[in-house]
Amino acid sequence: MPEPQPGARPADGSTPGAEPERDRAVADEPTSPPVPPDQPDPSDQPDPPDEPEPAATAEVPAPRWSGSAPVPPPLPRRSAWGESAEPTPPPPVSVGPPEHQTPVDPWAGVDTGGWDLPSAELPPLPPTMPYPTPPATRQWSGPPAPPAGSHPVPPPAAPSAPRAIGPVPPARPMSPPAPTKVPKVPKQRRGRRSSAPPPAPPTPPGWQAPKGYVPVPVRRRRRWPWLLLLTLACCCGCPAYYGFPISAQYPARAALPAQVDDLSLRQDTRSTETARTLESEVRKEHWLAEDTFAGVYATTSGKRVTVFGGTGFRLSPESDAEAEISRLTERYALDAPESVDTGVRGRHERCAVGSADGSDVVVCTSVDHGSIATGVFTRLSVADSAELLATLRAQIVQPERG
Repeated sequence: MPEPQPGARPADGSTPGAEPERDRAVADEPTSPPVPPDQPDPSDQPDPPDEPEPAATAEVPAPRWSGSAPVPPPLPRRSAWGESAEPTPPPPVSVGPPEHQTPVDPWAGVDTGGWDLPSAELPPLPPTMPYPTPPATRQWSGPPAPPAGSHPVPPPAAPSAPRAIGPVPPARPMSPPAPTKVPKVPKQRRGRRSSAPPPAPPTPPGWQAPKGYVPVPVRRRRRWPWLLLLTLACCCGCPAYYGFPISAQYPARAALPAQVDDLSLRQDTRSTETARTLESEVRKEHWLAEDTFAGVYATTSGKRVTVFGGTGFRLSPESDAEAEISRLTERYALDAPESVDTGVRGRHERCAVGSADGSDVVVCTSVDHGSIATGVFTRLSVADSAELLATLRAQIVQPERG
């Protein structure tokens, strides 16, 4: 009969190695009938002829009592997460070591004759240049070396003077050396130069200065004061240069005096009405003006001067002077204006020739950072009109910081 495979389960479904419990009555029954003593031993009988064994497919009789229910066959195992669904390939067949395999000739069936190949003749190498002959060296002129195996004999020592025998004086204690004083370097204050020249560098022994050489101490130039002055000039000088005229001319106040040289302020009705009209025009044209003024002056000889203007801060006096002349050009039929040098930084003046009421007039306007003054002059030249306007302006406009 075939041998049972390891791990096989019995046909009755019981666990291998565990004997099923049977009925005690059945277990106590003898498994085979007793053999009578007069019969011979089966081992002493001759072997019967070979008989065919029963088929392996013969069913084993089921036990009378198994003690457990039949177990159904296991279900197919589900593949785990991430496991390939393809079947695992069989392991490769192990091949034995190479010494147990049949050797194979790699050159079997190959024509291996004709290995002697002709070699090309190489050209002969060029002859090498011989090394130069080293120069002859002089022999050492020192004393000859002592022969081998002999010991050098030291020179005889000079005879020493005999010592006088007597009492030995006691040793005098030696005083410690005096400490050397290091000269103190004087402290130099900033802004002051030391009167003593700097020490000259040490010169090598035997060195002599060339003829005509005069030692001159080298002065170290300090550039930081110049840089500081330049910085102060840029930071403070420029604002002061452009800001001084403004501070000197603004703010200012205006008042008409009754007499200016030979000119007298006229108080008649016509002159007062003309002054009011001019003052209202100034207020309308210069709406940022802080104060306005207007008046008519005349002399005993018949010269007439009309002056009007206002006070207030002005950032660009030159452009304001040109704008004022342009405003009065149509009224007085003015010609091309002329620039007049006032001699005051920040003050600009323009003059032009025109006509009013059938007579020639000169219109001049003077503007600075704090005020504007315009005058209309009769029977005067341009130069005289500009000079008289400067006189009237000095009497009418008074800077508060002057």
